[in-house]
Amino acid sequence: MKRVDGRSYDELRPVRIIPGFQAFAEGSAMIELGQTQVICAVSVEERVPAFLKGDGSGWITAEYAMLPRAAVSRTPRDSSLGRVGGRSQEIQRFIGRSLRAVTNLNALGERTLIVDCDVLQADGGTRTAAVTGSYVALYLALEKLVNMGILATIPLRSAVAAISVGIVHSYSMLDLCYDEDFGAAVDFNVVMTSKGEFVEVQGTAEGKPFSRETIDSLLSLAEKGIRQLFEIQQDTISRLKTGKTP
Repeated sequence: MKRVDGRSYDELRPVRIIPGFQAFAEGSAMIELGQTQVICAVSVEERVPAFLKGDGSGWITAEYAMLPRAAVSRTPRDSSLGRVGGRSQEIQRFIGRSLRAVTNLNALGERTLIVDCDVLQADGGTRTAAVTGSYVALYLALEKLVNMGILATIPLRSAVAAISVGIVHSYSMLDLCYDEDFGAAVDFNVVMTSKGEFVEVQGTAEGKPFSRETIDSLLSLAEKGIRQLFEIQQDTISRLKTGKTP
């Protein structure tokens, strides 16, 4: 069986991360993963949520939204509905947890970093692309705080990235596009750190339950793809520091 776009089963879609995509954000990046495009921008606020006041610790939170025509059919704006949709809430919590997992929040001081993830175009894997792109935006924002003398060092313990994997027509596949995700019998979203630790594993069977062997196989496939994403993240940051275009 051939994949929709002709890729190998263990091959990522073409990936590009453009750092500094928004000029006024403390840190930003636009990530392209095949036809999926997500803008990630970090804003710094000199305050923390009420439950952290007086603790000396910082906080990282995320907001996620899709433009109305990011997908094949129009998606209403949250503002027109008068509320943030359940899917958006779940995804932004997913992004926030992923970034907090690799950040020394105590080193931030009492300030909040808000990560806005806006989907320009959606062809599957928007939440995982958002995590991968947001790490670069977060790194750049923290680096700016260091350069301004606000922080002593960049308080990141490791990099973090995410990818989707699944079983489509009995084949294990890496980085599912929308058509593959729609038809998957099993699909996982996996978040890992560059130390090889898992932050989150979301796995679902759409019909028939899956085995422990299936889990192990899909996690190994996800790790292979995430290792490649770490290299792209690092290359993007390194090229920016040397003045080269990523």
